Amino acid sequence: MFQHMFSSMNEMLDQIIEQYDGAGASEKQQFEQQMLELKKVSDTFIEQWLEFEEKFSEFKEQQGDQAAASQIQEKASEEVVQSSMPVSIAVSSPASDFEISDELAAVISKGQGYYKLFMFSQAAVQFQAAILQSPECNLARLFLGMTQMHLQNWSEAQRHFQLLIVLTDFPKWLAMGYNALGCIQAVQMNLAQAEQLFMKAYEVCPSFKDPLNNLKSCQETPKHLSLYFGSTELCCL
Repeated sequence: MFQHMFSSMNEMLDQIIEQYDGAGASEKQQFEQQMLELKKVSDTFIEQWLEFEEKFSEFKEQQGDQAAASQIQEKASEEVVQSSMPVSIAVSSPASDFEISDELAAVISKGQGYYKLFMFSQAAVQFQAAILQSPECNLARLFLGMTQMHLQNWSEAQRHFQLLIVLTDFPKWLAMGYNALGCIQAVQMNLAQAEQLFMKAYEVCPSFKDPLNNLKSCQETPKHLSLYFGSTELCCL
């Protein structure tokens, strides 16, 4: 997960560096905001890593001469656990990447209600509140990105989907992120870049059909685009 995350963060930063000099004042402001959010994500994980290292070092120091005995006990415990492990292994869901509090769940649920009623302005307010409360909540960010797509706030939607593909390793959500970014590029008539994003979305999750439909539309009817950005997929969440 962390390898994918930092790889995506580097890829996103490379794109910003490449486009920054030739960008206008408004685009540069967006790039600055994106870099600020990337830095926040990086700082958070660095702080967590340092906290882990400190706890680990303190624990090892406390063990001292008991290290050998601890290894023997650990080995015995491992054998007991292995002998009692069930045959089936639960597959983690995307929601398990982050523990959602009752308060946060209530905000997201309210936003989902507005979303399903096509009340996108009201939905955006709820999902934005959820993001402010917990920036690492990918579910809220996915919904907020889709909501901004419906409102045709392309720059804001793009920012959230770029962050989503950095922060999640769940294939379906990655594919939805890349597909939505492809739709934004297609709307701006950057068809070559859009096609690359649609292909990336398909490669990540072949069962998600929207990217191939969008790719076909770009190639066959570029002047009359019919794009699917994955909005209906959220009805199942």
